[in-house]
Amino acid sequence: MSGYTRYVALGDSQTEGLWDGDDSSGLAGFADRLAAILDAQRPGLEYANLAVRGRRIADVKHDQLPRALAMAPDVVTLCIGMNDVTRPGNSFDRALRDLDEVYVSLARSGATVVTTTFPDIAQILPIGRVLAARVRRINSVIRDASSRHGFRLVDLFGAPSMREPDTWSIDRVHGSPKGHALFAAAAAEALALPGSSHDWAHSGADVAWPSWRTRLTSQALWTRNMLMPYLWWHLRGQAVGDDRGPRRPELRRVRPEPA
Repeated sequence: MSGYTRYVALGDSQTEGLWDGDDSSGLAGFADRLAAILDAQRPGLEYANLAVRGRRIADVKHDQLPRALAMAPDVVTLCIGMNDVTRPGNSFDRALRDLDEVYVSLARSGATVVTTTFPDIAQILPIGRVLAARVRRINSVIRDASSRHGFRLVDLFGAPSMREPDTWSIDRVHGSPKGHALFAAAAAEALALPGSSHDWAHSGADVAWPSWRTRLTSQALWTRNMLMPYLWWHLRGQAVGDDRGPRRPELRRVRPEPA
């Protein structure tokens, strides 16, 4: 049985749960799925999800992190940085320094911290080859901090399951429902929860690999859903998600208390 009672999730669209449900029916995502696993093992878990689509490392540092620490969580998940990886310009070095500062603050909190490397997007998306060097750099920072602070690390980079097309939504950037389930299982393994295993990382026996036409479609969707919104919002001095707040801004029980 896990001893966790207060779980706070930090991050961007992946943690918010994009492509695992929708804004009309409701989003789920790996953090909600992990919270359900934790609550099943010890009912009464309180859970907050401060993640918002479009957020970058600086947003976690200045906004999400102080709010999370005020909740005195005993377990935290942090998945942040892809919006910094894909952002044009010379702000990436500053983002990596900010990330290290976030890790230092989390280490001081005493919470159990689960963080994650990014998958090898060069294997997932054609444009990923352009971003591969940045992915390696941020993964190095993540691994070093995890080793230094004793964090629980989910290493997605080399996992065969992360190269399977149906792990990802059609834009090849956000997890599909299957992908979110795999991320939650990976976090459960990192926390050494009863019943967890490394099965999440294994490749499926029957994988339908995308055709070149599908890969081109994915590239077009990435341009439409990731690059063009950034350029549009940047020209207006704004960011994707500026008009949104977290969907679970405060700790509350995963399941309501019985009447």
